[in-house]
Amino acid sequence: MCGLMFLSLDLPYVVTILLAFPTAGLMARIFIFQHDCGHRSFFTSPTANDWTGRALSILTVMPYSSWRRSHNMHHAASGNLDHCGVGDIDVLTVKEYQALSKGKQFFYRLYRNPITLLLVGTPLYTMILQRIPYTQGAYFRDSHKTLSRRSIFKSVMLTNVSLLAFYSSLAFAIGLVPLLSIALPVLVITAWFYGWAFFVQHQFEDTYWEKHESWNRIEAALMGSSYLALPKILQWFSGNIGIHHVHHACSQIPNYKLQECIDAKPELKELNKISLMQSLKCPGLKLWDEDKKQLVSI
Repeated sequence: MCGLMFLSLDLPYVVTILLAFPTAGLMARIFIFQHDCGHRSFFTSPTANDWTGRALSILTVMPYSSWRRSHNMHHAASGNLDHCGVGDIDVLTVKEYQALSKGKQFFYRLYRNPITLLLVGTPLYTMILQRIPYTQGAYFRDSHKTLSRRSIFKSVMLTNVSLLAFYSSLAFAIGLVPLLSIALPVLVITAWFYGWAFFVQHQFEDTYWEKHESWNRIEAALMGSSYLALPKILQWFSGNIGIHHVHHACSQIPNYKLQECIDAKPELKELNKISLMQSLKCPGLKLWDEDKKQLVSI
């Protein structure tokens, strides 16, 4: 598909942009493979998972090791009001929001605005912020081990060096402008796609949030993750990740087995089911109402 985009550069650029959409769909699918490698579920071998995940970083531009640990922290604390933050989208309760100053309320609304969070934030995070080690957090905890600043630095900078070597070679072969004309729209559209998918997988009206003392991992997994029922072609491009409640209940299930799970347990098909059209309402929900147990608008 990138080859077709390169050939299309002799045509009006709108043709290249149109080709960027299915190319980005394939990139999103590749990211799901990397995501499964991060859970060490794509292959039976941990070594095969890790080296495939690192290799796919060249395409997805995600620093595999530091991303894997931050994402696993997201799984470990999903739905926990006292331990969210790493690998998550920030959510305030109604009471927390009301306790803020007017200025901080404004910045929270700005942060949660879909233009800021999704249209600008996801490409900015994917392409720029993940190149900077110190935006990845001071420490991540994974299986009682600490990923230090040094390890984060190593993961991010080795990815950066690999990206520089790979894309410099491509720029030398085909030219910098053609390379950017192909790569930038693909990376931006891909970031939009999985940024939106990640958002609606947890930011829906009847999701699950509890204080730590009342939090339950399985409840949080099944009730705090949606089943995003996508059209078949989008489900294929997204690697079944819309079946997110099953994925959170057991991240060791690879993407290519998730459909079998809900086929075997039909009741899972109705749990937290959100259609493509219903998902468009999710960005308007910004605060967790502890009394109603619902995500609400401001």
